[in-house]
Amino acid sequence: MLSARIERWPIAGSFTISRGAKTEAVTVVAQVSRGGHSGRGECVPYPRYGETVEATLAALEAMQEPLSRGLTRQDLQAAMPPGAARNALDCALVDLEAKTSGQRAWDLLGRPAPKPCITAYTISLGTAEVMAAATAKAAHRPLLKIKLGGDGDGARIAAVRKAAPDSELIVDANEAWTPDNLERNLRDCAQAGVNLVEQPLPAGQDEALARIHRPVAVCADESVHDRASLGGLRARYDAVNIKLDKTGGLTEAVAMADAAQALGFEIMIGCMVATSLAMAPAMLLAPLARFVDLDGPLLLSRDRDGGLRYDGSLVYPPEAALWG
Repeated sequence: MLSARIERWPIAGSFTISRGAKTEAVTVVAQVSRGGHSGRGECVPYPRYGETVEATLAALEAMQEPLSRGLTRQDLQAAMPPGAARNALDCALVDLEAKTSGQRAWDLLGRPAPKPCITAYTISLGTAEVMAAATAKAAHRPLLKIKLGGDGDGARIAAVRKAAPDSELIVDANEAWTPDNLERNLRDCAQAGVNLVEQPLPAGQDEALARIHRPVAVCADESVHDRASLGGLRARYDAVNIKLDKTGGLTEAVAMADAAQALGFEIMIGCMVATSLAMAPAMLLAPLARFVDLDGPLLLSRDRDGGLRYDGSLVYPPEAALWG
């Protein structure tokens, strides 16, 4: 039996990127029950990719009959397109398999057991002064992810670096840069000691990255979704950000991580703002990742009960009761 529901989780303050701000995380949770066991998965529909909460819920509910006929996780990959809805259902089915078999999800999938790891902590976009103040409060964290937005980014990243002289910095421009300011902004990031810049140019308009010297490693986010989208990106990007809501679940994410590594990409594991139920499956990819960005629950006013354990920026693998 499949059930799906919408959940709303208040964000502590607000979360601001180049495309706008929000004060709550709206997630969709899928739960599949068979033989006295239940598995859960959580997703975040993303308007950037044409997704809505209502359409995601409807897509999940439409899978009730195929599941009743015995649809497997392997069947699911062809039965639904990549995206948030398939992610929630795929992760629910992995969780169900783990609970039914009595195995942990990583053993079930033949992956190394995840260990506690450092996650990035996000600093929202704002003025240089506002971002410096927020950074100063988080300067004890070893890895900070800085949201940038185009004009004025040089001043922003310089102010952030001054406020957190000892933190490792990565930057996410969320497609807000242009070919005209690309090289200047990359130089400013390099001068501030930034180690990675995510998606500086809009997806589909990122050809300039192949023509310039990149003084900082550049990571594809909106330009890469699943294995099918890896082709042709190697000349433009040094790393790829794997998010389960883009790949359509853990099953494809695992295969994509292996394929990306074989092509020479560094791996970043990312997330949307969501609860620990959405972060837990992504922890299986952390052993492969140069950067782990699974701070979603840290940005919420509260996480779900039994969520992941965070000790500062150190995040621990999930307990079986939460997922997997």
